[in-house]
Amino acid sequence: MEVLKDWYMRWNRKASTLLWWVVIVAIIASLPLAYERILTESSAKRVEFVFDYRDILDISEYKSNPAQFVDEELDAMKSAGVHSMAVYESTLDELELAQRLDLYTTREITVLDPAQANPAEKNTYVLFKGEEIAGVLQPMIEQSLREQGVGTQPWSFNDRPGLIIELPIEEATMKPLDPDPIALQQLQDKGFGIVARLSNRSTPFVKDAMDRKLSQYKEAGASTVIFEGESVPGFTGKADNVELEQMAELLQQHEMTIAAIELLRAPQRGFNTLAKELRYDVVRLHSLSEAEADRLVGNITEQEQADRIQVLADRFVLAVKDRNIRMVFLNARPSRNVERGVITDPLEPIRETLRGEDGALKRIVNEGYALGSARSFTIFNSAWQMYLKWIVVAGSVALIALTAGHFIPSLRLLSFVGGGLFSAGLFVLSSNWLYKILALGVGICAPTLGMILAIRAIRKKRAATYTGSALGLTINLFIRSLAVSLIGVAFIVGMLNNIIYSLLIDQFRGISLFSLAPIVLIGIYLLFFSEDLKFSEIVTRVKKVLSSSISVLWIVLAAGAGAVVYYYLSRTGNEGQASNFEKLFRAVLENTLGVRPRFKEFLIGHPLFILGAYLAIKYRPAGLYIFILGIFAQISVVNTFTHLHTPIYISSIRVGYGVLFGVIIGLIFIAIWELLARSWKKWGSPLLKS
Repeated sequence: MEVLKDWYMRWNRKASTLLWWVVIVAIIASLPLAYERILTESSAKRVEFVFDYRDILDISEYKSNPAQFVDEELDAMKSAGVHSMAVYESTLDELELAQRLDLYTTREITVLDPAQANPAEKNTYVLFKGEEIAGVLQPMIEQSLREQGVGTQPWSFNDRPGLIIELPIEEATMKPLDPDPIALQQLQDKGFGIVARLSNRSTPFVKDAMDRKLSQYKEAGASTVIFEGESVPGFTGKADNVELEQMAELLQQHEMTIAAIELLRAPQRGFNTLAKELRYDVVRLHSLSEAEADRLVGNITEQEQADRIQVLADRFVLAVKDRNIRMVFLNARPSRNVERGVITDPLEPIRETLRGEDGALKRIVNEGYALGSARSFTIFNSAWQMYLKWIVVAGSVALIALTAGHFIPSLRLLSFVGGGLFSAGLFVLSSNWLYKILALGVGICAPTLGMILAIRAIRKKRAATYTGSALGLTINLFIRSLAVSLIGVAFIVGMLNNIIYSLLIDQFRGISLFSLAPIVLIGIYLLFFSEDLKFSEIVTRVKKVLSSSISVLWIVLAAGAGAVVYYYLSRTGNEGQASNFEKLFRAVLENTLGVRPRFKEFLIGHPLFILGAYLAIKYRPAGLYIFILGIFAQISVVNTFTHLHTPIYISSIRVGYGVLFGVIIGLIFIAIWELLARSWKKWGSPLLKS
């Protein structure tokens, strides 16, 4: 047993060097994985702006000449740069709004034509606006309703052709029909592309009916489908969802791309299955909701409207550039302005967000994108990726083991072997979960390890009475710590380079833990492990801390620290909050630099790292407690690259700006400190002595 222990400890001492070599090899292996992700991200550069055709019909209902209004608005949208119109499966309500037909209840028909109405029944009566319209729409309506089990029969009134639908009007107007062929032709004649909007309201799912709808959209030039509602067509919730498989087959047959709507409260049910079946022929869609569009009109000044228009234009550009958005879906609705006594709509302000030098379209083109029909990414996924990922997995386990070794050195080798066995077992169950768990592990350990190595270097230099340049060593430590954090970036990018992360079908998990754990670990390391104490000494110190008397000052400091951490976590992730001033500052940085650096990096973390390290090296070790606040920036650097739907080059520029400005501000902090210190020596100390 003693021989085995000696053998283990001998190899455990050598493990540090061996593990670093594993990490270096894994860094090299991660580069081709990152390169193929870059190729994927740069393979689709067309951006499509789409307007909701139904919204124009809704607004036209409040105009004196609805048909003329629709015609003029379509021309205005086209001239503003809107490329496509989203056309839904039609409904009786929509066809009435489009001036194709009129709808009546049994009670209304009893008044108009008592001979043809049966008061005992509640039916829906349809009158078409002419023989030509009836010839186009009546067969479509009859067939769509028949497939949904609804009976119909022809009728007429005052020589106008019509249809009796054997449902109350409240239900009849909810039934989805085939897309309006007259609207499709009108939009094609205006030069618009067509985007299909399909729902899962047709029950049961009829494959032939869906095939016919998709054929109509395809003939009209549609190549993309946006799903409406909480689930995709064909989704039933059953384990053996045959209908969903049929929907996927139809989409493949008609070569249709599907749109993933970002920022939904919950993913549309069945969407991920469809995406997988379609081999991720998916584009990401950003939506301007009706409620957001309402803010462009109402009781606001011209300047307020202009500011809001500019904010929206900035938002569209940012969505395309920073989040791989390739389709922007615009919505609007009429609203009552009681104070002015008018019905308003945001159509013209929406167009203003697109036009001009400061409009979204020109700026998107200037960023290197083209305007046109959106296309999905070409996925670069070579067969050798799996082998390289296993090397990156080994490097990730090694990095985690190296971090653990700085807390309990005897566990360095054991944690690597145990981590390797755990990874192999988890890979059998789910390779995707293996990559996500290890990505979280290296996301926590990389910035932690970088700071630990810097703390050890500072302690070592102070013990040896360092006489070199404090500023030079500070910059050296900053670069080394940043390099270790970037190792974590390389491993995360390498393991999570699958298209599902770029499309946000799946994403990096554990942001709150990732943001908080390194802070806790560094605090523990600085208090108990940074001075190379023996195990018994560490235990003694822990007992001393736990048994210390708690003063009011401690409570105040703890409350302050808790408030800082709470604010920090509230700012972390996609749900983070920001003040209006900060949003304005962000916009200025974005528009000036093209890519906005993160405040946590260039204003807080990097400058405090540099100032704290400088003070700890040149003056007193208490500077370490300022220095460790640099962990915020190191976490943020890694966190930037966990936004996997953001192109790598954008994240790289963001981090680069953060480092550049952070170093400059840190040097300014040092200059101010030196100025104050020298002023104190010259004037402050003599005054105290006197």
